[in-house]
Amino acid sequence: MTTSPVVLITGAAHRLGARTAAVMHGRGWNVVIHYRSRSEQAQALADRLNGERPDSATTVQADLSEPEQVTALAGAAISAWGRLDGLVNNASVFYPNPTEAATQEDWHIIMGANLQAPFFLGQACLPALRETGGAIINLIDIYSEKPLADHSLYCSSKAGLAALTRSWARDLAPAIRVNGVSPGAILWPEGEGEVDKTHQQSILARTPLARTGNPDDIAGTIAFLMCDAPFITGQIIAVDGGRSLNM
Repeated sequence: MTTSPVVLITGAAHRLGARTAAVMHGRGWNVVIHYRSRSEQAQALADRLNGERPDSATTVQADLSEPEQVTALAGAAISAWGRLDGLVNNASVFYPNPTEAATQEDWHIIMGANLQAPFFLGQACLPALRETGGAIINLIDIYSEKPLADHSLYCSSKAGLAALTRSWARDLAPAIRVNGVSPGAILWPEGEGEVDKTHQQSILARTPLARTGNPDDIAGTIAFLMCDAPFITGQIIAVDGGRSLNM
């Protein structure tokens, strides 16, 4: 068993998850990098972090839509170093689906990844987190409160995750703290092209700080809640440049 604290971060092979892994690693934590299909990116990140500090990062593959793989992920994360001090539910699915066109498969994919998986992964990690007095951080979204058009399933899943965050904060105290981070415009969704530039500019026009955020804004907030906030639980911090004031 390591003396370093250990954090499991879902969807940690790229974007915000990868930056969070790097920031937590820089704070002295060992990191379990979960990925679904980005094996090369996950391994490259682990190799880089292990180059900085040997035996401090590992990767685990799992499809979070499959319950048995969620349970296996928890077991692998705990077994990696014999302890678990933090869980960051970062992985999520985001795509539009107008209500008239949404299917049961859409429901399964979005609710499964964004709400069901965090619940059952957290449940499976509870014994280890209780033993260390650990913390859970859920990545929410400002659209959980101010819905985005034609994203009813996504917005509902994130609203459910926000409610779960507050419910867990009551139910799991005092052993485990539970908080959320709700990003605004940090990184644009992958695949957006020129057709979306007008939409992006309209978002920035309604953001008081008049710019997108930086992945470090999210990773730093997660690190603060995980490492430096022993008396904070049940809170969801909007990291959005003030955008939620104008929605």
